[in-house]
Amino acid sequence: MYVTLKKVLKDADQLNMAIGAFNTHNLEMLPAIIKAAGKQKSPVIIQTSCGTANYVGHKNLVAICKSMAEEYRVDVVLHLDHAKDFGEIRKAISAGYSSVMFDGSSLPFKENILGTKQVVNFAKEYGVSVEAELGTVGGTEDGVVVSQDEVFYTDPKDALEFVAETGIDALAVAIGTNHGQYMSKTDIGFDRLKQIKKTVDIPLVLHGGTGVKDSDVKKVIDLGIRKFNVGTELLIGWNRKSKECYDFNKENISNRDNVVPCLEKIEEIVSRKIILFKNINE
Repeated sequence: MYVTLKKVLKDADQLNMAIGAFNTHNLEMLPAIIKAAGKQKSPVIIQTSCGTANYVGHKNLVAICKSMAEEYRVDVVLHLDHAKDFGEIRKAISAGYSSVMFDGSSLPFKENILGTKQVVNFAKEYGVSVEAELGTVGGTEDGVVVSQDEVFYTDPKDALEFVAETGIDALAVAIGTNHGQYMSKTDIGFDRLKQIKKTVDIPLVLHGGTGVKDSDVKKVIDLGIRKFNVGTELLIGWNRKSKECYDFNKENISNRDNVVPCLEKIEEIVSRKIILFKNINE
């Protein structure tokens, strides 16, 4: 079914697992992600940046997610990631997105609260879930660079007030991960995450998931992470396989023969991540 973020994260919380939130960077990736989720019989969150949504078309993304959710009998959420502009959020919700993220992390604390409340009030009219971020995740996301000097971690006390004031459905936390990190793995602030989990009672979100060690996945899930974002690993996998195919194949070959191996790579990555996120004890 085509569902909200609130619905799948509630299920994840009951099962002590995380739901994979996978960024589709083009229209072609989308079916591969949902197919992988269908085979794993796991809910999935399809994420788009504002740039991708405008490039592909909001209604196109909504239509495919709804159609494939029904075809593969799997719960699918379509989520707008890191939206800073209310106009972009309004556009996505009006087109049928089932979840949005307002990113006011670069704003002063009170302004972040006010901006988030505005989004929550609007989204609730449409039955749409809202994620927000407190603290700043470093790295590069859709061309936006946050330097290490600008990074600040989520304060558990601030998190308590923020969640109470805004009424959000999920909280993205800054605990050491970075957007776009794939050449190395990050050191996660487990103690901070533990304190945040004790302080708030809503699902927590981890951004920059590509940079997390596989061995740390279970640890963060056990400490309350219910939405696990993966974008860079898909992009790198696609681009590397695409380069390999285009370099090898003749120019007059069907473009399908260059794209299908990329889709197989995406499905492989998503499947592996979903198995990790199920948090099954061996």
